[in-house]
Amino acid sequence: MVIAAAFILLVFGYSLVSRRLESTLITAPIIFTAAGALMFLVPETSRELFIDRKALLLIAEVGLVMTLFTDASRINRKALSDNRRLPVRLLSTGMLLTILLGAAAAMACFTGLSWWEAGILAAILAPTDAGLGQIIVNSPRVPARIRQALNVEAGLNDGLAVPFLMLFIALAATLEEGIRPRGVLAQFLLEQIGYGTAIGLAIGLGGGMLMGLAQRRRWMSPELGQLGVVAMPLLCLLAAEETGASMFIAAFIAGLAAQLGFPKVGRHSVEFTEGWGQMFDFFVFFLFGLLFARNWHDFTPATLLYALLSLTVVRMLPVAVAVAGIGLSRATVLFLGWFGPRGLASIVLGLVYLEQQTNLPGEDTVRLAVMATVLLSVVAHGLSAKPGIERYARDCDALAPDAPEHTVVDGTVDK
Repeated sequence: MVIAAAFILLVFGYSLVSRRLESTLITAPIIFTAAGALMFLVPETSRELFIDRKALLLIAEVGLVMTLFTDASRINRKALSDNRRLPVRLLSTGMLLTILLGAAAAMACFTGLSWWEAGILAAILAPTDAGLGQIIVNSPRVPARIRQALNVEAGLNDGLAVPFLMLFIALAATLEEGIRPRGVLAQFLLEQIGYGTAIGLAIGLGGGMLMGLAQRRRWMSPELGQLGVVAMPLLCLLAAEETGASMFIAAFIAGLAAQLGFPKVGRHSVEFTEGWGQMFDFFVFFLFGLLFARNWHDFTPATLLYALLSLTVVRMLPVAVAVAGIGLSRATVLFLGWFGPRGLASIVLGLVYLEQQTNLPGEDTVRLAVMATVLLSVVAHGLSAKPGIERYARDCDALAPDAPEHTVVDGTVDK
């Protein structure tokens, strides 16, 4: 009760001064994370957090399911092709190399981790956060092509990271128990991916076709149409729980499939996430701050080193490799590489990993490394966003008019 009351009061207070704060370096994630950390000074919060852990994990799962569905429902295939495959490069080569390099860095920093546990850590920290990077993707001073690439990448890489995470968890747990990985891999492909994909297709196609039909025949009011959209990912969650499938894969596939029967599903998803979705984001960062305050004394130099590597080399080198050959300037490559913040998706995926209760030897190491990386990202990317935009805008102004950064995107030319 204390945690909920404090959070609600903070949301109310933040809403009163939100416009004034937009002109400062202080972002909403910084405020809510700091407030959550301060809440640890209240004695009742530690006991309340322990009692409500299951409820908090359920909120995290529901939130990620909603986020994955929304992100998938907003995929614009035309935008991807217009952007000369820059987002595709970041989501394919860039993401695979990020997971591989992140796992290698984990093995170098931490003793006692298996390769599968290192893969778990890398998969949790692979997705970037659109919320933390919102000031970047909304700034007209950043070329439209670059803004769109970062936005599409952040919107989709959380869904793409889920299969890697669940696979690494399954393999690490079975090797710990002495079970042959081949059988586990087959079971994972069938249940997690196979059933998850089937559930997502059934709910997405069926729900999208019904909503599209209801709209064409004017049976559905625009306002209540949002509730129909929200119901689809929740149905994915319930169906996945009953079949042992991945609710996250199901929700992501459902968002993709729903567009076929109801092309406006993305617009309804946006309307929902701009309201209640943002409230969820704030709550997750508030909870993260509280959990950080409870564990800060367990951080080691190796944990902090990995966090630094994760935000720099592990992110920036794969981005540089992924965009090689496009002709982007060095300033653009550095900008794309640095502004890959870790936040909401990594927090929720970390909670999902802990909920699996695999009791792996490296569980504490993974947990602390995720917390350190997200905290460093919240502060470093939040404080550097506006100065970074100003510096990058000056570099772009010096580029030739026909530079790749100024490519036509969605029918407009960025100036």
